[in-house]
Amino acid sequence: MDISNQANLPTKFGNFIIQSFREKNNKDFQAEHLVLRSKDLGDTPLIRVHSECMTGDVFGSKKCDCGDELEIAMKRIAKENGMIIYLRQEGRGIGLFNKVNAYNLQDSGYDTIEANNKLGFHADLRDYSIVGKIFDYYGIKSIRLLTNNPKKIEEISKFVNVTRDSIIATPNKYNKEYLKIKQEKMGHLLES
Repeated sequence: MDISNQANLPTKFGNFIIQSFREKNNKDFQAEHLVLRSKDLGDTPLIRVHSECMTGDVFGSKKCDCGDELEIAMKRIAKENGMIIYLRQEGRGIGLFNKVNAYNLQDSGYDTIEANNKLGFHADLRDYSIVGKIFDYYGIKSIRLLTNNPKKIEEISKFVNVTRDSIIATPNKYNKEYLKIKQEKMGHLLES
């Protein structure tokens, strides 16, 4: 793992410190993940482990809740102190190209999991091992994790003590079915 220098990053939500972590896998592919953090992390920081979603985070897609969750996390962490770990794992780990193909299948009536399966993928291929290395780097032992995903809680609990903190974005007419599938098929802890 390579670690960049840190730099100040003023945003519309507040001021953060940014740092990049380069992860090399067994195929010499290098994924570059980001950390946005407050200056003071405290003993039990508020943490959002957020997987990249170009369509939601950058373009404001209403098909998911990703961009809204990232915005909520940035606002809360700017006020409460903590960290966003931005993982470069687009489309639950299937990549941007395949995600767009999955969107096409969703336009034909498949849900997100069915679309991934039709393309030959599992529902969720994300790997959180780099998160443990990032926590070690910062000396973090206990966190409040902003998530609704029980799998993420289970995976992150391998590295630190986790207390879940809910993150609920307002549903819209384009993502109601998406959220329903996350809740019913993936067990996400969404409040009705």
